[in-house]
Amino acid sequence: MNDNDIPFNVLFLCRGNSARSILAETILSRHGAGKFKAFSAGSQPAGQVHPYVIDLLGHQNYPVSELRSKDWSEFAEPNAPKMDFVFTVCDQTANEVCPVWPGQPMTAHWGIPDPAAFEGTEAEKRAVFAETMRYLTNRISVFVNLPIRSLDKLALQRRLDEIGRPMSDSA
Repeated sequence: MNDNDIPFNVLFLCRGNSARSILAETILSRHGAGKFKAFSAGSQPAGQVHPYVIDLLGHQNYPVSELRSKDWSEFAEPNAPKMDFVFTVCDQTANEVCPVWPGQPMTAHWGIPDPAAFEGTEAEKRAVFAETMRYLTNRISVFVNLPIRSLDKLALQRRLDEIGRPMSDSA
């Protein structure tokens, strides 16, 4: 096994670790299998994964039995996996002081509205969760196809930041 065979560790952060970061972790685990190892955590974990996330992922045959809401301190400990990338997916977490992550990972903000905060009918709420998943899937699909090992750090950081821009800014 050489360095090119070692998967990159990626941590997705949000406040509650119940919806967006869980979706991102699960999507990257599937789309980046073999190339990336995905994790998620929250600054103030909700303690449970949102039931609409479990339903949405389950209906699309994603594994859900081991998903759990985690505190980000799990990934800041000395024996935690060394992260290569850390992405914040909510604006609140992006403005918080994060722990020092072992390995000095590259970071970017990929903010997206919290689907759990949306108010409407059950059908409207579920549609918002599905839209959040589609949005994250698009971003993660771009990320997994980056030529990460051939880009210098400056170029890679620019590409990571571009992925996180709202759709209207990236056109």
